[in-house]
Amino acid sequence: MKALYFFILSFACAALTASELRYAQNFFIADSETHREITVRNTWVGAGDHEQVYALVPRGEDVPDLPKGAVVVRTPVKRLAIMSTVFLGPIRDLDLYDSLIGIAYIDYANDPRAHELVESGAAKPIQSGTGMDVESMLMLQPDLILTSTTGNPTFDVHPQMVRAGLPVAVTAAYMEQHPLARTEWIKFVAAFYGKDEEAEEIFDGIAKRYESLVATAKNVKHRPSVFSSAPYSGVWHVPGGMSYSATAFRHAGADYLWSDTESTGGIPLDTEVVLQRAGEADFWLNPSHYASIRALLAADNRFAAFEALQKGRVYNNTVRVNANGGNDIFERGVSHPDEVLADLIKVFHPELLPDHEFVFYEKLK
Repeated sequence: MKALYFFILSFACAALTASELRYAQNFFIADSETHREITVRNTWVGAGDHEQVYALVPRGEDVPDLPKGAVVVRTPVKRLAIMSTVFLGPIRDLDLYDSLIGIAYIDYANDPRAHELVESGAAKPIQSGTGMDVESMLMLQPDLILTSTTGNPTFDVHPQMVRAGLPVAVTAAYMEQHPLARTEWIKFVAAFYGKDEEAEEIFDGIAKRYESLVATAKNVKHRPSVFSSAPYSGVWHVPGGMSYSATAFRHAGADYLWSDTESTGGIPLDTEVVLQRAGEADFWLNPSHYASIRALLAADNRFAAFEALQKGRVYNNTVRVNANGGNDIFERGVSHPDEVLADLIKVFHPELLPDHEFVFYEKLK
């Protein structure tokens, strides 16, 4: 898909020069003498061929001829609002705090600078979901609002903001298949600030460490079996075989039990189905918010049938969780998957990283 995009771009719009990305598949950056264009695709499960173009036009310059439906964003961005704490990762790494004026779900943020900005009044807490106030968003006068979408109009708030004329950019990092692809979205954020070289340097360092860890676990003799997640409201959404979670398990030297599925999102299953397939699995990882074996069994005593639980091989990414349940693995962990991968290798093959101390994961007791 990416190669085809670049091929078409080179002929259909010779004035634009595409920038190559190493892992990300869901956005593309192209430059011309007058502006930049960022195309985002695959924004939610079932999005089909829908693509959205964002035209980054320097302040004070005339808006050039653009593709139909392109969203114009004046750059460099001076006033940024974010609708998810996941964006705090690139904001921290690129040091964009001075531009941050609005943060949704601040109670779930682990970034101390984000809380300091809200407490000082430099940034405002944003109400998201059904209670979002579009008028308050307009009063913030943002140059750019970063968000993502589920494709479900009941939960998505960006259509309201778009109708109000707000400069919204819908991202698709969570739909990527590779952990480093999610991290490479730092280049998407950096493009709005002209910090491309800085983003490239940061990403290259993270990628080098991640790739080194992949090589460390590549030739393990035994690959333990693993399953993931836990039921929510009676439905167990296991990560699809093409998801970034499944990729990380594979890179850490484990066999993920649903690796044969082609979904990049979650696959809804009944608990009995998971029990039947994963009953004898070696490891159980990421069981939702549960922080102890007792809590898991209190939620559903059928979990006692899992061999992984019986042998004490249940691990969760609950080390860095704040008082409101905000998990730093969705902030720092997305931006630094090398640290997550090191944790996973320590779980599956502790002999490979004897000196590593867990950053996000812990064994449940």
